[in-house]
Formats: sequence, C-alpha cells, structure tokens
Amino acid sequence: MPNDSSISLYQPLTDNFARQLTYLRLSITDFCNFRCEYCLPNGYQGKRPDNELSVSEIATLIRGFAQVGTRKVRITGGEPSIRRDVVDIIQTIKQTPGIETVAMTSNGYKLGKHLANWQAAGLNQINISMDSFDPDTFHKMTGFNMLPQLMADMDQLLETTDIKLKINSVLMAETAFQNLITAMDYVKNRPVTYRFIEFMQTSDNSDLFFAQHAHAGTITDYLLEHGWQTNDRGSADGPAIEYSHPEYLGRIGMIAPYAAHFCDNCNRLRVSSLGKVHLCLFDEGNYDIREHLRQNDVEGLMATLQSFMPIKPEHHHLHDSNSGMMNNLSMIGG
Repeated sequence: MPNDSSISLYQPLTDNFARQLTYLRLSITDFCNFRCEYCLPNGYQGKRPDNELSVSEIATLIRGFAQVGTRKVRITGGEPSIRRDVVDIIQTIKQTPGIETVAMTSNGYKLGKHLANWQAAGLNQINISMDSFDPDTFHKMTGFNMLPQLMADMDQLLETTDIKLKINSVLMAETAFQNLITAMDYVKNRPVTYRFIEFMQTSDNSDLFFAQHAHAGTITDYLLEHGWQTNDRGSADGPAIEYSHPEYLGRIGMIAPYAAHFCDNCNRLRVSSLGKVHLCLFDEGNYDIREHLRQNDVEGLMATLQSFMPIKPEHHHLHDSNSGMMNNLSMIGG
C-alpha cells in the first residue's frame, strides 16, 4: 500500500460528465428506531443484519476513497447512533489522511447523551432530521414523543460543542408553510441551517407522495420575496441551495431533486452498510466491494472505484416515478 504522502498521485474519481466525486455517504446500518410515515411507517421490518461493515473494513474503505479524492464523509443509516461503535467509526474516518470533514445524519435520539463523545472523536457536522416544530405533529410523524428533549439537546450542542448543526425536514404539503415560519424564527439567532427536502417518491410511499408532495418553489419564492438571498455552494457541499438574510444568524436551505439540472453537480457516491456501492441514490443496481474491504485491499478498491466512473448515470429518473431499487430511504440513508 502506498504511503500517505502519495495520496495526491492518484487520479481523483471523475465521471464521464466531468463531475469530480469528493463526497462519500456511508451507511453503517439500515436499522432505524423511528417510524416516520414517509420512510418506515410500520417500523423496521425483519431482523437487523448481523454482518454490517466492521470498523476495520470501514478503515480500509475510507483509505481507498481518500486516495482517489474523497474529502468529505457523511455517516448515515438507518440511524447511525444505533451502532455501539459509532464513536470508533467517527474517529477512524477523522484520522484518515485526506479526509477533511466528517459529518453524520441522525434522528437525534438521545443526542445530548452522545454529544461529548462525538465531539471528542472529531465529528465536524451533524444533520438532525426533524420534520416539525410541533410536539404532537412530531410524535405522529415519528412515533416518538421527544421533541422538547431534542430541542434542548440541539441547544446544548450549540452551546457546548463546535459541531456544525443543520436540521432536515421533508417538505410536506400540510406542514410546509407553518414549518417555514417557525424555522425562520428558530434560525433568527442561531447559527443553524434549516433545510427542506422535497418529498421523493419510492416504491413504498406512493400514496402518501401523491397526497403530500409540495414543490420547492412554494418555499423558495417566499424567501426571495422576503429579502433572502441565494448562497454559492462549496465544491464539497451536498445538493442543498442555502438562503441567507442580513437580519438572520442562520439560514434556510432547499434540496429539490425534482428541479431541472439537480444532478448536474453531483459529487457523491454511496456505500451501504453491507459494502455495496450505489452510483446514484435511485440507481437500478449496486456493486459489491466487500471482498476488497475484508482483505484490506486498498489498491484493488481504488481500481474498482475507478472502473465505476464510466457507468455512473447522468441523472435519476424520479420524474418517471422510477426510484430504482430504493424501496425506502433507510436502505442507504438518502
């Protein structure tokens, strides 16, 4: 295996559409304890796999990705905090030469309990999924009556750590406007980005999708009409467009996968908790790289990742009601 100083000698992952892939979304489990109505309304079905990627396999994975240009890694699930070794995973990723940012997406369950350990392990960013500021609505949507505690834990995060906080909310027709008004008040004096994610149709949620889908323009038009301005995206950022206002400390964001040209700047690959590469969130297939991870074969992993570049698709097919093999978003964390 080449030494760390040779990282820059490897060809960065660049697909056939000249998109450089610097951002890895790594699912470490597909298990989730919440029952969100748009994802797992009946809860997690079946038995949780007992062969999720180990910390040593993840270490090999991240070394290989880092040497072909990955600079940001987001840990996802399911719910990643379910893993008892999540602190070791954060630390392993953070200590890998070439990785600049370690982020995580979580439902925030017992967030306050984990904060100090996550900060010490080197977590840079966290995105909390929170679809309503109303405790009753939150309870109905998730199956958990814990919104006041989650709100207190997020304030604790802001006061006691330097972890950057973003909040994710699925854009639903019946809650969109009230969420926006409340979110604007929330970010007025907090350095937080509250992001709306346009509801995406999968094979498991079609009825709810057609009842609740709202277009991103309902939010963005309101923001632009009220003095908010679009911010430029960084090269390692995700797909959100963020809006700022001179009188607000925080920001409002929008992820609009149904918008024209949404995929033009895709910089991401995804790896599942069982070691399969997804070239697109809504692709028709995946590619097993686990043998490289088991054998600590960084060279083979890098060669395999390069071989995927000619076949990474240009865009998804959500407009055709085609979510590929993605039955629900807990499979590889959105």
